[in-house]
Amino acid sequence: MKDSQIHEVIEKLKNAVQSWNLPIVTDISLRRNDPFQVLMATVLSLRTKDETTAQAAKRLFQLADSPSAMLGLSEEIIARTIYPVGFYRTKAKNILGICHALVEKYGGKVPDDIDELLTLRGVGRKTANLVVTLGYGKPGICVDTHVHRISNRLGYVRTRTPEKTEFALRQKLPPQYWIIYNDLLVAFGQNLCRPVSPLCSTCPLNHLCNRTGVKHSR
Repeated sequence: MKDSQIHEVIEKLKNAVQSWNLPIVTDISLRRNDPFQVLMATVLSLRTKDETTAQAAKRLFQLADSPSAMLGLSEEIIARTIYPVGFYRTKAKNILGICHALVEKYGGKVPDDIDELLTLRGVGRKTANLVVTLGYGKPGICVDTHVHRISNRLGYVRTRTPEKTEFALRQKLPPQYWIIYNDLLVAFGQNLCRPVSPLCSTCPLNHLCNRTGVKHSR
């Protein structure tokens, strides 16, 4: 696709996503408006399906919905509560580590700066960008596997890693699309533009897409 076609891509995706479920972390951010819960939900969501993340987050927040309250739980209780999210024992340990840092270093408040967030245990660029964008409404570009794959599949960027995709998008994606880009591409990736055998025949972006790396489609 041509770089100038990104505007058409965004408009078509905005129309398409109206019939799809929101990514779970986005849904939590809209319903709860709490950066801490956005952070916790994002940690839970890593390598975990949205349905599993949603139920685990609901159970966890019923027990504790702030850093100080979370520190009142043991690692074992957190692990049992969030099971069966992927790597639930590691995530339980990371959750407590994050909450200790938030209470001791930030007065119980989640920082709104990517570099500060990256100092927290188990927090990578994807998580930091989601907290900044969904938790605080500040500019950022969250790149997960969907965003990385689809941006390259479209031919909008040519990168080998999600981190390189983020910085490539920071150079060329119009700023007004930074916050919504992740939501749109995650929903698109979950419903149509799948990793293997994407549904190209019914895709609203079919005429715009380079289909880079696509060997089989439906």
